[in-house]
Amino acid sequence: MNTIKQIEETAARLVPLYAQEETDLPDRPLWSHPELDQVIEALRLLSDVLFPGRHIPEPADFRSFFIKQLKNTAEILEQEIEKALPFRWMGAADLHEKRPPIDNLFLASTEIVNAFLGTLPAIRTLLIEDVKAAYNGDPAALSYAEVKLAYPGLVAITSHRVAHELYKLNVPLIPRIMSEYTHSLTGIDIHPGAKIGKGFFIDHGTGVVIGETCHIGNNVKLYQGVTLGAKSFPLDEHGRPIKHIQRHPTVEDNVVVYANSTILGGDTVIGKGTTVAGNVFLMESTPSGSLVTRSDGGVMIRTREVPGHGLGI
Repeated sequence: MNTIKQIEETAARLVPLYAQEETDLPDRPLWSHPELDQVIEALRLLSDVLFPGRHIPEPADFRSFFIKQLKNTAEILEQEIEKALPFRWMGAADLHEKRPPIDNLFLASTEIVNAFLGTLPAIRTLLIEDVKAAYNGDPAALSYAEVKLAYPGLVAITSHRVAHELYKLNVPLIPRIMSEYTHSLTGIDIHPGAKIGKGFFIDHGTGVVIGETCHIGNNVKLYQGVTLGAKSFPLDEHGRPIKHIQRHPTVEDNVVVYANSTILGGDTVIGKGTTVAGNVFLMESTPSGSLVTRSDGGVMIRTREVPGHGLGI
């Protein structure tokens, strides 16, 4: 068989492997979806608003610079959110819920973008606290500029705080595109649904995983390789994973989790001020002020009041 005939035969065998229905199927081509490059460009524009100077020279007028950046961002997001919104009712997880379509996608997209833009001052306020947390939490950081220019944890939390606001506005696809793009850059995987308080610091960062339904309090510090994940998840009567339930841990204020520790379960609560040592596998809650370490029998949870325990950690 010559090459042309092989191409024709292969093409004929490929055609039936691509569904043509207007539903979210595993074999449907990706024709109607947000443009990946445009979503990433919107994230870049927002990064320059939230941390101006990383990629662009100093503008003559700050307010005019913000207006220009936000106009460009709004134009992109309005178009891409309009493409994403049909997945509210045509997504595989939503089909059985029979959600009604939106009549005016353009108007809905515009309203979402306006609501999102209004959250940017609050995001900026949180990020300032995240910069402080990184500087105060890492003796190797010699300036705030070093944190802002070079720390992958700050890149990841910046992207997350943007994506999380879009997630809260029930925007399909786009928040996850943003988070996975940042995951590819930093090695830090934060689902946009995770709720994260102020003063959050991820040190080093590579291999950190934070699940969708995590609740993380204020002034929490994670090291590389930490997983805040789910146990095996329940299925509905059709054998599908049940969505929108608490599957991931709650980490309260002032907790430190050292490298390569794994904490699992939606009913697992790490109490305020707890320290989890490295290489711990934990599926149970801890009281406030605990020290969690490995032991021959699994893990040991102790309070810091015990003399000699936890010194130096």
